[in-house]
Amino acid sequence: MSGNERISRLLKELMQRPGNDQCADCGMPDPSWGSCSLGVFICVQCSGIHRNIPEIGMKVKSLSLSRWEDQEVEFMTENGNKLMKHKYEATVPVYYYRPTHKDCQVLREQWIRAKYERKEFTEEMRKWTYEEGTRDGMLMKRGRDNGQFLSRRFVLSENEGTLKYYIKFDAKEPKAVIKVDSINAAFQPEKIGNPNGLQITYLKDYSTRNIFLYHESGKEIVDWFNSIRAVQLNRLKVAFPVASDTELMPKLTRNFLKEGYMEKTGPRHTEGFKKRWFTLDHRRLMYFKDPLDAFAKGEAFLGHRDQGYSAQPGLPAGTHCNGAWQHGITIVTPERSFLFTCETETEQKDWLKHFNDVINIQMSPQEYSMEAQFRRKY
Repeated sequence: MSGNERISRLLKELMQRPGNDQCADCGMPDPSWGSCSLGVFICVQCSGIHRNIPEIGMKVKSLSLSRWEDQEVEFMTENGNKLMKHKYEATVPVYYYRPTHKDCQVLREQWIRAKYERKEFTEEMRKWTYEEGTRDGMLMKRGRDNGQFLSRRFVLSENEGTLKYYIKFDAKEPKAVIKVDSINAAFQPEKIGNPNGLQITYLKDYSTRNIFLYHESGKEIVDWFNSIRAVQLNRLKVAFPVASDTELMPKLTRNFLKEGYMEKTGPRHTEGFKKRWFTLDHRRLMYFKDPLDAFAKGEAFLGHRDQGYSAQPGLPAGTHCNGAWQHGITIVTPERSFLFTCETETEQKDWLKHFNDVINIQMSPQEYSMEAQFRRKY
């Protein structure tokens, strides 16, 4: 057996060890790269981030295409994903968002830099800026009417339970006061047109409001994101003192289940079908004329199947479908039915899967309260 064959066999054996079969940073199955400086197995996307960090990026190698030395394989054998995660993720706060391979570049890059470059989660480091209860700084915010991004001062306060923003740094009165409890924050680089784009969604007078932000620094915008999550968790612990972290975590910021275009008709089903941008945020299905609209044009609540909610393919008999899209969906609620059409059958099936996944989940007491609010709006 040649040296290369022997080393290749040893690397394959290492990949079978618990933890090494997933990327150490994002969880992608079957990682194809290794870091000889850290002793971890990583996916190709995370390997690109590692290579851009001088301290750790010099010794990142492909498991199949690179030449490995005996001492490098020995180093990987002595370490590995399980041991290194125990070292570099020893003190990750429960609220800190751990990105997966499905998340955007800025989240994955700052997670990797926080772990290995700044060593934020080692035993020696137990103080984080996003845990101070307040945050004050300038962010670029998209104007509601003109679409221009302008610098605005934002202030996050755990004591007040608010996120405020000001037109000018020295302004005495905030332009808006947002209750932290109502906030959802999700990274939307493609929608916003900036790699560090963050969407803040919240309720104002029981209606959905969006603001779109970014910061030139990836670290700064991710720190804001995790600061919001830290404040939310601390306030939830006060409101629900006996609840576990596992029970509270789903109430923090979350990625939208699905977004995209569908066509819809009005409540009487006699109007023409119009193209709208839809966002499914767990039980709330919101629709907008444009993906970057500040206010939702309307919303639908998806309750549990036992309460009379359902989603099925097709449209009611006799429905006049004047739009270009023919793949229908009917959502039935106790108050009314919502009719949509999708461009393709694949999109129709994907939306239906998400709708039915939600409808099959039992409702929490808080969601019953939300349902009552929606019924008053219909």
